[in-house]
Amino acid sequence: MAQSKPSSQSLAGTGRSVWEETAPAVLDALPHPVLLVDPAGRIVGANQAAEDFFQASAAVLSRHDLERYAPFGSPLLNLLDQVRERGAAVSEYRVDISSPRIGSDRVVDIYASPVAEHPGHVAMMFLPRSVTEKIDRQLTHRGAARTVTGLAAMLAHEIKNPLSGIRGAAELLEADADPGDRALTRIIQDETDRIVGLVDRMEVFADERPVQREPVNIHVVLERVKTIARSGFARGIKILEEYDPSLPPVFANRDQLVQVFLNLLKNAAEAIGPARDGEIILRTAFRPGIRLAVPGSRSKVSLPLEFSVIDNGPGVPDDMLPYLFDPFVTSKANGTGLGLALVAKIVGDHGGVIECESQPRRTVFRLLMPAFTEEGPARSEDQP
Repeated sequence: MAQSKPSSQSLAGTGRSVWEETAPAVLDALPHPVLLVDPAGRIVGANQAAEDFFQASAAVLSRHDLERYAPFGSPLLNLLDQVRERGAAVSEYRVDISSPRIGSDRVVDIYASPVAEHPGHVAMMFLPRSVTEKIDRQLTHRGAARTVTGLAAMLAHEIKNPLSGIRGAAELLEADADPGDRALTRIIQDETDRIVGLVDRMEVFADERPVQREPVNIHVVLERVKTIARSGFARGIKILEEYDPSLPPVFANRDQLVQVFLNLLKNAAEAIGPARDGEIILRTAFRPGIRLAVPGSRSKVSLPLEFSVIDNGPGVPDDMLPYLFDPFVTSKANGTGLGLALVAKIVGDHGGVIECESQPRRTVFRLLMPAFTEEGPARSEDQP
């Protein structure tokens, strides 16, 4: 005799019981921030992603109105009113909720829905557009690098050869010059050497050879970079580590990673300057879920490894953030604007992504890189 199936009512009852027991864990497992707002506009619930996004614990969030975390005139508050008036879900795309309290570059898509069991309550889910922005920026960085590649090839031919002649002539003049004129010939030689060095740095962008990669322990790389920094440009600045010791190796070129992080730490140290409370944090973490198609690969590559360099300097001006990794963009009086452009090129050559989030006293340079597996870089499950 066939076994009878449980009634839909008992299944529903069982399902409801399981849901009630697991709902908090399910919400915390979601990668997107979720808030519950009561009829008075007060935050009464937040998942773990919301705590990270709004940089406050659920207990702190629940003591304030949503208005506290929204910039003046934000459509976020109007969205709440629309949901209550219509009694239906409303979506809003590309909403900028940046503010000094939660940081800049906070552009999100928002899905808001009424909670039928609790009239006046609204559940809001925020979908940060950072992943798509990262991809767009990475493509921009690669295009900018190609521009520098062409410029470097031109400069190498059209400038380095004449500079060699100028320097040689200055050396000949120096031999017969009096002490006062020798100082001038020395300036000519030093300046030609400086320009040649600049062109040499630009020629790095023209190197299109495939990157020789292998499994690399990122913590060994960071310890080496930290030792170099402490003995030189970051002397007197506190360098802290927040490492995930269980990270798998990164699939990368070790020497190029050293170059990337030396550039980032030097940039952070120069931003901090002589401040007595200067602090740089090196952070590593595992962040599954981000997959990108990279040149030379028929399948998408997973970028689960997140490496961050965080400093408490004055921050990057808002108007510079979109162009920070473009060549020749710099806020330093004597800077060339090639350091971060080179960092972006190296990261892009590895199939990775780099981004910057900045506000006063907290600037974060974040790298997403592929992990190493026996087959090479970790690939996504949706291979063709």
